[in-house]
Amino acid sequence: MDDSNFNCYHYSPSLAAAIVFIVLFVAVTVLHIFRLLRTRTWYFTALVVGGFFEWIGYIGRAISATQTPDWTLGPFLLQTLLLLVAPGLFAASIYMQLGRIIRVTGGEKYFLVRRTWLTKVFVIGDVVSFGIQAAGKCGGLISGQTIDGINNGEKVIVIGLVVQIVFFGFFTVVASLFNYRLRRASKLVAVDVENMCQKYLNALYVSSILIMVRSIVRVLEFLKVGDSYIMQNEWFIYVFDSVLMLAVMVVFLVVYPSDIRAKLRASSTEELEAR
Repeated sequence: MDDSNFNCYHYSPSLAAAIVFIVLFVAVTVLHIFRLLRTRTWYFTALVVGGFFEWIGYIGRAISATQTPDWTLGPFLLQTLLLLVAPGLFAASIYMQLGRIIRVTGGEKYFLVRRTWLTKVFVIGDVVSFGIQAAGKCGGLISGQTIDGINNGEKVIVIGLVVQIVFFGFFTVVASLFNYRLRRASKLVAVDVENMCQKYLNALYVSSILIMVRSIVRVLEFLKVGDSYIMQNEWFIYVFDSVLMLAVMVVFLVVYPSDIRAKLRASSTEELEAR
């Protein structure tokens, strides 16, 4: 496939916008690394890796912007693939956080599935979605020497995004049901623990909505709804992807789950002392 003849973009990518988001994602990722190391909240490693994917992806967009109109496939594939799958890594940390909230509250009996299955089920769904999207983009571009090849790749990406939306939608439902049942049984949970966990559950809801909106817009993009209007206008990716995913990382900086780890560590110490 001749890179120089491949129409990577339906617009001229903005170098300024790419640089702005490189700086923003580097800044927020560095802050997350600092908090991760200081608090040892290791299950947020996936979110940090997602942050790396974001700013590296925008480096790819910046490189593409300097190549207009003679784009090469490498930077385009870099930015497309990394920006496409980064939210899946954010979702993995969100799934694991809910598992810890359930442990802190002792509220497994209020959850729809067993806590031990929570991370396994949703992270497996996340990995499946991640793999399908990556396979669709790489396969569609690398083997897509024809329009049909590229279109087939985009159909695979849509399947991966739909898988992500389904799992995330189910996750939001079961998390909300857990929250409802826990609040009804609030007399059985310490007030400080309930208030703390409600704060983190609210952060989960906000971040989940942001990721869901982003995924739905990306589905519409690859389905070419509106005669490919989304694909022909760069502002869509910045408003409905860049801004939303940056907001997810900022939410978890503002509401960082270090208290959950501290509570779990204290509980483990008490159990050991009681033996």
